[in-house]
Amino acid sequence: MPHLHIKEFKAVTLPREVEGVHFDFIAKNLTKDDETLIAATVDGDSFFLVVKQDQKRVLLKTDKLTRPASITSVHKALLAYAKVAELEVLASNVIDRKNVHLGEATALKKIDFFAKSFPTDKEVRIEVGFGSGRHLLHQAANNPDILFIGIEIHRPSIEQVLKQAVIQELHNIMVLDYDARLFMELVPSNLVGAVYVHFPVPWDKKPHRRVISTAFIAECRRALKKGGTLELRTDSENYYAYSYQTFIASPKISLLINKNKDIAITSKYEDRWKKMQKNIYDIVMINDEVSDELSIEGDFTFESSSLTKEQLLRVHNKTERFDGGFIHFERVYELSQGFMIRISMGSFDRPEHLYVIVKDDGVKYYPELPLRSRSNLQAHQHLKEILHG
Repeated sequence: MPHLHIKEFKAVTLPREVEGVHFDFIAKNLTKDDETLIAATVDGDSFFLVVKQDQKRVLLKTDKLTRPASITSVHKALLAYAKVAELEVLASNVIDRKNVHLGEATALKKIDFFAKSFPTDKEVRIEVGFGSGRHLLHQAANNPDILFIGIEIHRPSIEQVLKQAVIQELHNIMVLDYDARLFMELVPSNLVGAVYVHFPVPWDKKPHRRVISTAFIAECRRALKKGGTLELRTDSENYYAYSYQTFIASPKISLLINKNKDIAITSKYEDRWKKMQKNIYDIVMINDEVSDELSIEGDFTFESSSLTKEQLLRVHNKTERFDGGFIHFERVYELSQGFMIRISMGSFDRPEHLYVIVKDDGVKYYPELPLRSRSNLQAHQHLKEILHG
């Protein structure tokens, strides 16, 4: 992760703009004095830089929850703040230059792109956790009339695919850094030709984090067109056994099972496992139904809040549970005019982590709205009740 190791942090008067970076406000953690957030906007992307301090060092880096799609934007914001605050930088892994191919890449999208207007003019195929990108790039190159959406959270993998998409002139790829389980909830019904889940993390010790679940299968079945497929490929016998039991628990389902099947393109990890004579398992679910259209009612608006600093601090570290989900108040911050809270909310299996700004003139999510899902809308109603007394 890009960061600057600085001698000491210096706050500056905000808002102000420096070399194309707009710094809007500073938020100070009210329960931990080792964290400060700086709101930055670069090329339309708003996110937080975070200052973390301990007895040994002070780091200026990007906040994981609001990290923008472009890593270049992070580098630019870090260097701009160091310049305007005249910080003494002791060490850095920030690059003060732009990769030529990444600069030309247009495939990287944010979740609100899909939430506002999901592309529906052609068949869509989705790959969850594309890793090296070999399979995603191969499929896109050989199927130019199909839109491929690759979902990945590993930044080096994302950048590698973005560069290759530019080099190979592939215009039918979109890339997203997001939780695939949440993403599937906003995909229109009967649109997707295939969902690929190749070699997911097994999460043997934390099975609730697995991609394959009853809820994920249900969302894929709804999003898949008739004859579309959900394709799991794994080297883990435990994951294969778990997934088979999860699939077969459905009242009605069509499955194909293969062991050590050869496919047109493989990852470097699969090549290595084959040399080790490790077994590879495939489960393919074939969708044979037409689903109802996706319909989710509700919005994420707030009324004004009159909660005081003391009242906000009282909800810190509290959890509000309701049927099908929860809200947890993780942190409370003070702004120059108002406050901000960090929360996790939604379903227990796939929660969202968000910031909410609370001022006299209104309440809003920052830097963007939650994903429009049933569990998030339900959590939002409970949050409104808490903030409005």
